[in-house]
Amino acid sequence: MATLNNKVKAFIVQGLATYMTPSEVAQAVKEEFDIVVTRQQVSFYDPSKAAGLTLSKKWADLFKQFRDDFNTDIQAIPIANKAYRLNMLDRMARDAEKSKNRPLAAALAEQAAKEVGEVYTNKQKVDNTSSDGSMATKPTVIRLVAPKVDENGRAIK
Repeated sequence: MATLNNKVKAFIVQGLATYMTPSEVAQAVKEEFDIVVTRQQVSFYDPSKAAGLTLSKKWADLFKQFRDDFNTDIQAIPIANKAYRLNMLDRMARDAEKSKNRPLAAALAEQAAKEVGEVYTNKQKVDNTSSDGSMATKPTVIRLVAPKVDENGRAIK
C-alpha cells in the first residue's frame, strides 16, 4: 500500500466528495501524481461508507465541505445550464445537417424543443383558479335533515 502525503489525501477526498467512484479516483491519482493506489485504499477516505468510518475528523470535515460546495454550486457545471445545452444541441444539429444525417438532425431538433418546453424538468403546472376565474373556492353546502321518529323515539323508515 502506497504512503500518501496530505496533498494526495486531499485529492482523494475531493474526488470522492464529488461523487467519483473509488476506481475513478485511483485512476486520477495515477495520472496526476504517478502513484498507484487501490480502490480499497481510496475507499478509506469516504466517511459515508463503511470503510471510512474511522477516518480522522480533519478528512471527514474536508469531505463534508467539498460535498456541500459541490452540491450547492450546480451552476458551475456548464451542462447544468439550459442555455449551454441548447447551444450544444444547436452545434450538433448543424453538424448533423451539414453531413446530411437528417435523422440525427431531426432527433436533435426534437430534443431542443423538449428542452425549451421544459419536458426534462419535474416542474408541475397547477391551475389554482376556480371556474369563474377567481381564486375563491365554492362553498360546500351541508344539509342536515332530522330523521322521522315515532312517539317512542324510534326511527321510521
